[in-house]
Parts: sequence; structure tokens; C-alpha cells
Amino acid sequence: MATIAKLLLFYLLSISLSFHGDAYIGVNIGTDITNLPSPTETVALLKAQSIQHVRLYDADRSMLLALAKTGIQVIVSVPNDELLGIGQSNATAANWVARNIIAHVPNTNITAIAVGSEVLTSLPNAAPVLVSALQFIHSALVAANLDDQIKVSTPLSTSIILDSFPPSQAFFNRSWDPVMSPLLKFLQSTGSYLMLNVYPYYDYMQSNDVIPLDYALFRPLPPNKEAVDSNTLLHYTNVFDAVIDAAYFAMSYLKFTNIPILVTESGWPSKGGSSEPDATPDNANTFNSNLIRHVLNNTGTPKQPRVTVSTYIYELYNEDLRTGAVSESNWGLFYANGAPVYTLHLTGAGNMFANDTTNQTFCVAKSNADTKMIQAALDWACGPGKVDCSPLLHGQPCSEPDNVVAHATYAFNAYYQKMSKSPGSCDFKGVASVTTTNPSHGSCIFPGSGGRNGSSINGTALAPTINSTTSASFSQYYNDGFSTSYVILALLLSALFVL
Repeated sequence: MATIAKLLLFYLLSISLSFHGDAYIGVNIGTDITNLPSPTETVALLKAQSIQHVRLYDADRSMLLALAKTGIQVIVSVPNDELLGIGQSNATAANWVARNIIAHVPNTNITAIAVGSEVLTSLPNAAPVLVSALQFIHSALVAANLDDQIKVSTPLSTSIILDSFPPSQAFFNRSWDPVMSPLLKFLQSTGSYLMLNVYPYYDYMQSNDVIPLDYALFRPLPPNKEAVDSNTLLHYTNVFDAVIDAAYFAMSYLKFTNIPILVTESGWPSKGGSSEPDATPDNANTFNSNLIRHVLNNTGTPKQPRVTVSTYIYELYNEDLRTGAVSESNWGLFYANGAPVYTLHLTGAGNMFANDTTNQTFCVAKSNADTKMIQAALDWACGPGKVDCSPLLHGQPCSEPDNVVAHATYAFNAYYQKMSKSPGSCDFKGVASVTTTNPSHGSCIFPGSGGRNGSSINGTALAPTINSTTSASFSQYYNDGFSTSYVILALLLSALFVL
């Protein structure tokens, strides 16, 4: 009977841990970027890639407004530099929630607040007020009747877990017991989850070759190569699952057995320095492709096979302004201009990241660029650039909307496709950028849509870029009065002569 009771208890705990149905994949959006895409451009990329879950590292108003009415689920963050103030003042926390949360819901689908980031390891002096900060934020949500919709937690580094293999022996660094016990009690009482940043890349790098690369990358292992927990006899085929289970065991050591885990960061860098030979595009592609499949399979972990572990990939863009090792600025799935760093090898992920972004990129005019520069670039494309601008004529499919940005977008893209998307062919003195969003609309089908990339032309001349030394500058064309109207007039005269 005792055995049956234990089995029943285990079953009930498994049910209580089943969390939010199917697992999902989200992305983190960092902003340490030289040419930071506008919030509108970022949201367009998210939509094009069918990304429905994002995590922001702050509560940027313009980004939250751009995400409004998209349905995309958003985790907003309290930055570490605001944590001390919020953790020491209920009023400060309430003001933060009013300004950054209440002002945006329900239009923006905010589902969680991440209070700080890896506070115990990166900002230990704030540790004493961490739980207070969570409680104050939660109290403000309760007052606004938003506590059921928006969960509150704090992302932790896995470095606070000691003796992580075998997972059954793992425990949290005991020096943090005064924080971890109240934190877990708060998460349990509010129905929230433990946010965890899980980086098999760093586990692999720091293992001194003890961890095989295939084990870190989710590559299939023969049974005799799988890691086995000698205490539980559970088999582990990848580092990710082993770390997650180590966190489950560490929580159970403190008598908490029903708190699910949300992985707020995981990924693999695509480029590294001389001491980072395994930071490569192929390994990054392998890890992230396998991670996405693994999460979306809803298989959970060996310890908790019924519990889904949703995960946010670190990160959407390469952040070129990040300092430190070369890899620090190369975790992104995309460059800042929207072009993919690599194309994920995915099956079974639905529409997510399924667009062939390598072959489906377009060149568009920047809506916030100087209108005169855009006009001059349009003149160049339809003139010396030898783009067929006839679809822009009055009554033709791409004549509307009748404004310089829309017309320039068509002409820039036509040139970009004509030049086989050569590097530098989508710049136009900085007024153009690459996007994965197809700008076609109605009957106006842009070159490059549906595989129609246009044919290459002979020669190596590209549209003038920032570093161009061509003598015929855009400003010269503009000042000489070489405008779109003259291009259109020339096209009309050509048509008359043909007739």
C-alpha cells in the first residue's frame, strides 16, 4: 500500500506540474546594436518568422506599442539598475507597473515580468531585496486584477546550481538559501515558474573536454554513450535536459516539487575568437535547430517527462556593441538588417522560422530616412541603375501608394534582385535595408517573390554605398533635377516609339 501511495503521489505531482499545455519557443530581443532596427521593423521580422513569444530586457514604450494588437506574447523586464529602488519601495513598484504594464494592456499581450536578470550572480548586493521586489510587483498586479494574466519571476543563472551531474545530487549554492527558499515559496504561492538561463555552450566550454560536443548539441548518441544518473538510472542524451533536471532536484532538496521551469535564455554563438573554436555557424545552426525540435516535441525531461519546458532563444539579433569575447556579439539568428545569420534546418516546427530567409530577402527604403536622399536614390535606380520602373507608371500595378518611399522600395528591391542580392547592392547611401518581409501588395508583385529573383547582369558596378567612390553621387542627380517624373516621361516616350 505504501508503494501504491507513493506512485499515486508521484502521478498527482506530475499532473500538477503539467504547465500551460504545449511547449513553445520564443526569442530574446537585445538592443546593443549599432544600427538598431526600429520597433516596427522588428515586429515585421517577428511576424514574417511566425514568432509568437518574445522577451524584452526592459519595458521600452515604443517596442510595447509596436507589439500592440499583434497577439505576440511578451515578457517585459525590470532592468537590474532599477531593482534596488523597486525592492525597497512598494510605491516605486506600483508606479513601475502603472507606467510599463497597465498603460499597455490589453492591447499588448504581456504575460510575464522578469524582475532583474541573474541577480544573485551579477548583482549580489541586490539579493536581499530581490524577493521583496517580486512581491511588490505582484501586489501591484493584484491591485490591477492582472495577477492571473501576468506572472512574476526572476531569471537565474545555472551557475547557482552545484554538483549538477548527476542531476539527482544537484543543489543550490547554500549561501543563497536565505534568498532561494523565500523565492521558491513566492513562485509556488503565485503559480509562477522558475526562470532559468541554460547555456550548454558554456557547460561544454568549461568542462575541459569531459562533455562531448555531440552531447551539448543534441546530436544522437549511441546508448553506451548516454550519460546515466547512477542514483535514478535515468538516461540523458543532452546537456540541456540534464541541467533542467538538476534544477528540479535542487528545488526538491529545498522541499519544492511542483514549480515548473521556463528557460528564459538558451542558444549557441555562430562566431568566436581563437579560444572559441566551436562557436561556428554550423554548430549554432545544429544546436538551435535541435533545441527547437526538442522543445516542441513536448517530451519534457527524463525526470519530468510530462512537464513541458518552453524556451526563449538567445537571441533575435547579433549585438555588435557587446564587449568581451568575440562570441558575445554573435548569438543572434539575424543580423540587424534582417538577413539571417544562417538558415535553421527545421522540420516539425510549423511556420516558425520556416521561411527560406536566404532566398526570400528584399530591399526596402527606410521610412525614416531623408526624403531627398530617397528621391535621389530612386532616380539613380531608375536611371543609371537600369531598373525597369514601368510598373510605377500611373495605372500600373505598383503605382499606388503614390509616394517616394513606396516607389523607391520597388526600385531598390528590383535593383537588389537584379544584382543577385550582392553585398552592397541594398544600401543606397544608407537609405535602404534588407528585410525578410515580402513588400508585395495586391497586384504589385515585387521581384524576388515566389522565387522570382530576377537575372544577374554583367559587370560589377553596384548601387553607390556609404564607401562608394563613384563620381556620380545621388546629390548630383538630385540637384540636376533628374527626378522620377523625367524617368516616367522617358518611359512613356519609349512606349510611344515602340507602338
